[in-house]
Amino acid sequence: MPRTATAHLPASPSPPASLPPASLPPASLPPASLPPASLPRAADPDRRRTSASAVLRSVLEHGPVARSTIARLTGLSPASVTDYCARFTRAGLIREAAAPRQSKGVGRPHVPVDLDDSRFVVGGVHVAVPYTTVALLDLRGRVVAERRLKHPAGAVESRQVLARAADGLAALLARAPERRPLGVGVAVGGWVDRDSGTVVAHPLLDWRDVPVRDVVAAHTGLPVHVDGHARALVNAERLFGRARGSGSMLHLFVGNVVDAAFATHDEVHHGPRSQAGAIAHLPVPGGTETCACGRTGCLQAELSERTLCRRAREAGVTDGVNPMHVVAAAAGGDRAAVRLLVDRARQVGRAVGLLLDVLNPEIVVVTEIGALHREDCLSALREAVGAERAAAVVPTSFADSVLAVAGGSVALDVLYRDPLGASPEAN
Repeated sequence: MPRTATAHLPASPSPPASLPPASLPPASLPPASLPPASLPRAADPDRRRTSASAVLRSVLEHGPVARSTIARLTGLSPASVTDYCARFTRAGLIREAAAPRQSKGVGRPHVPVDLDDSRFVVGGVHVAVPYTTVALLDLRGRVVAERRLKHPAGAVESRQVLARAADGLAALLARAPERRPLGVGVAVGGWVDRDSGTVVAHPLLDWRDVPVRDVVAAHTGLPVHVDGHARALVNAERLFGRARGSGSMLHLFVGNVVDAAFATHDEVHHGPRSQAGAIAHLPVPGGTETCACGRTGCLQAELSERTLCRRAREAGVTDGVNPMHVVAAAAGGDRAAVRLLVDRARQVGRAVGLLLDVLNPEIVVVTEIGALHREDCLSALREAVGAERAAAVVPTSFADSVLAVAGGSVALDVLYRDPLGASPEAN
């Protein structure tokens, strides 16, 4: 497959023996095919790709929607919208939503179109520090199936983890033979180079220069796209979540890894070799945690879930390493657990305030365990941000499936940016 970040979901190679036949198009579904090109030749291929994207995004956001309404929303001619919709219908991406109503007026009745979310899925892989999440998502970004794979004890060997993830996806596809996979999205923390599909550095996993895209593609026979998980969640929010339609947004991810992503006008900022959003070593005033970099008070060292769980053990709240146990203890009335979660949320709010000062986005989406599950934590976070800007800060739209959505959204972003290049009939 092409080795560029803007690559579409191309024809996949013949799948290796490790991928079960269930991941291929079932015999009951004839291969979807794009019709012969009926659109006028565009002098600029990017313009046609952008127009196709605008049409499919309009169906996603407003469907069921009439073609005439799509033309009004996108500024494209009715003839162009009709041609794009015909291509998408034959490819199996959209469908007519209802039989046309009889009209007393002159001309053809308006037949709305909507996404066909019953045929295709994308695979999602999210590699976290303690486990990998694999999932199938439909075209609306909804999780169809999900599975969590705990990492083996000891060193987290990259190829073993990725091979197990590919096997996990194959197992999910085997249980959904009516669904056809378009490709796989992989989201990982740390420094991820989207263009090469490589994890350049993930210190907590001890991964360096891991060719994630090539490894997963070799195991699945499907097109694979890779990005950092904070950027993946920005794409999820702008396509399917609270940030849809916003002019700019910031996403702050606070887990074992702490990082951020920023988007303006529907474009996520990556920077050279996709290094944007690396905020792990921002200094926290008054911080006491020693960071692996040798300094004290780095943002990730202070706020990571590892630190939360260690402090919970020291306070006698829990004896484990699962942050959800701290949340459960707080729900059960443990005052120490409540204090730990609220204090952490307040520190997250200070970090959000700093990023708001620098970037001034319309909306800030925060993925942080306390704010997701407790109103007092969300209130503490917003209070630390400040009353004037608190309303701009919201928790993730995907509280119950954030990691699964992160992985799948890497592939769905590619589809919605270049739907003509995403050729379902090849899968």
